[in-house]
Amino acid sequence: MKAGRKQWIGLAVLVLPVLLISVDLHVLSYALPFISASLAPSGSQLLWIIDIYPFMLAGLLLPMGTLGDRVGRRRLLMAGAAAFGAASAVAAFSPSADLLIVTRALLGVGGATLMPSTLSLIRNMFHDDGQRRTAIAIWTGAFAGGAMLGPLMGGALLEHFWWGSVFLVNLPVMALLLILAPLLLPESCDPRPSRFDLLSVGLSLGAILPTIYGVQHIAQDGIGWLPVLAIATGLALGVVFVRRQRSMADPMLDVRLFSSRAFTAAISTNTLGVFAMVGSSLFTTQYLQMVMGARPLIAGLYALPSAGMAMLAAGLAPALVRKVRPGLVVCAGLLVGATGFALLSQLDVTGQTGLLIAGIMLMAGGVTLVLTVSSDLIIATAPPERAGSVAGLSQVATEFGGALGISLLGSIGTAVYRGHLADSGAPASALDTLGGALETARHLSEPAGITLSATAREAFTQGQHYAMIAAAAGLSLMALLAPVMLRSVRRAGQPRPHPDRSGRHVMR
Repeated sequence: MKAGRKQWIGLAVLVLPVLLISVDLHVLSYALPFISASLAPSGSQLLWIIDIYPFMLAGLLLPMGTLGDRVGRRRLLMAGAAAFGAASAVAAFSPSADLLIVTRALLGVGGATLMPSTLSLIRNMFHDDGQRRTAIAIWTGAFAGGAMLGPLMGGALLEHFWWGSVFLVNLPVMALLLILAPLLLPESCDPRPSRFDLLSVGLSLGAILPTIYGVQHIAQDGIGWLPVLAIATGLALGVVFVRRQRSMADPMLDVRLFSSRAFTAAISTNTLGVFAMVGSSLFTTQYLQMVMGARPLIAGLYALPSAGMAMLAAGLAPALVRKVRPGLVVCAGLLVGATGFALLSQLDVTGQTGLLIAGIMLMAGGVTLVLTVSSDLIIATAPPERAGSVAGLSQVATEFGGALGISLLGSIGTAVYRGHLADSGAPASALDTLGGALETARHLSEPAGITLSATAREAFTQGQHYAMIAAAAGLSLMALLAPVMLRSVRRAGQPRPHPDRSGRHVMR
């Protein structure tokens, strides 16, 4: 049965939280210099201010997706909207870096209820394959567009208001969602819900947070017993989590899905695409403001061409997979994205505007094409009653990819930056972040301050160079694997995923 006007208007409501969460993942980047000046966070605190939000999302998406199957996806969406709005209000007025980290964590908890609810509701609102692909393309376009438009919104706000305004913008959107959701969205849930497993929730968080903590601190401070212990603990808990899921009759994560090579490829490309896109934004936003010297609003305007390219790619994806095998479409998108990162790796301190715009346009278009196709492949495996848990798994890949992108690519950049500055004899206060170095330079006498500023900008662009090369290499490698792993997936309109004898949905 095809969806009607009410379902398409309902889709517009579902796009609101997706757009907002995507904006929230990126808008903070342009506020970082203002937060650094106002709250004076350490380098570690600054990373946690950025990272704790996507980390909490990644850790809680699976349990929240399962909870939505149990209590109702619309009900969970509305509860999450209320919590997200309340946490945003507190974050806007945080007087210290520690409190901002805590409120960002609470935002992550609220956001974790929103993402799987929206995707699982789409799965239950659009039963026709063609309409579902179009709906997911719009959903993905909103996510990718928010990633590009976040800096523009942040720049416009920061031109006229203090840094907390980037959080207050969430409040009217969440209020609108709370008003419209009961009118336009159907309630849906699993008619035979499984028991909500609190131990699995704890294990999923215990696997993710210590691992990322360890990666961050090894890159920032070198190998030490605490970060190594954290990584080992996280990996060990991850193994326990997987084993528990295998032993359960109704697991939070059905690990049998990964027996499908195509499903694994879809999850992997989704994770890698977001890894590269979100990780790169950490550099491009700082490059525009602190290297090129652009005001926040002007810096945000640079994102407009890439936002347009992302939306165009999302719109083209459903048409492409009707004519070309999804594996080849994904391969092409990855190669286009890798080309964009290769261009970004060539930026230097002179501020090459044309090269920057071309790079982020290719990156955004290629990665969005990949995300649109892979998101549909993932959600197509879900029976309607379990859509929440599979949507949660899809969003775990997305948010965990973003968290790792910021952490790993950021750590590469930080390691190169610190090594370059340490060799130049810069003061310790300049070694953590570029913003900190420029602030230190402003308090030095003119020759020393100018020299430190120039050296710090050069060190930052060197770190950006290596991080962008790493992103391009990752996408290129996956481009070689994707057509092989997805070769069993047919073009749209040919036989679709169907249950095997055990009742699992597998890709053919």
